[in-house]
Amino acid sequence: MAMEFWHHHGGVSVPDIEASIQWYGEVLGFEVEKRVFLEGIPAKMAMLKNGDLRIELFEAPDAKPSADDRAHPHTDIRSHGNKHVSFAVADIDAMQTELRRRGANIIWMRRNPDNSAFMYLSDNAGNMLEFVEQPRHQLQPATLTLSTDS
Repeated sequence: MAMEFWHHHGGVSVPDIEASIQWYGEVLGFEVEKRVFLEGIPAKMAMLKNGDLRIELFEAPDAKPSADDRAHPHTDIRSHGNKHVSFAVADIDAMQTELRRRGANIIWMRRNPDNSAFMYLSDNAGNMLEFVEQPRHQLQPATLTLSTDS
């Protein structure tokens, strides 16, 4: 017996939630799905949605900015923790052209000898996003086999 699971969202802390909502809308086409104020933190939260993809933004008072080494993929992996949110796109060259037209800060793009390609950019708050070139296909949920032990 197995349980299926699939991606729901990635969470990103930002210094100005309104500026980030605008950036994710203008650059990547996300719209606000809901807003909540999290009393216990305290923090503002906005869930953004574009199709089946979601990004959760948080703005907490007195949050610390990311360290400088988090601004590039090669140095970011030298610290533990989540690294980036990644999206698939069928034509990465066309996506790069459109993102540049929209003013996105593209860190770098690479096409490997095996023809795989990926691109990193940073959002308005400096958080890294990745795009991977991959043909569109039917989503296959991940599964977790349930133990039959009691």
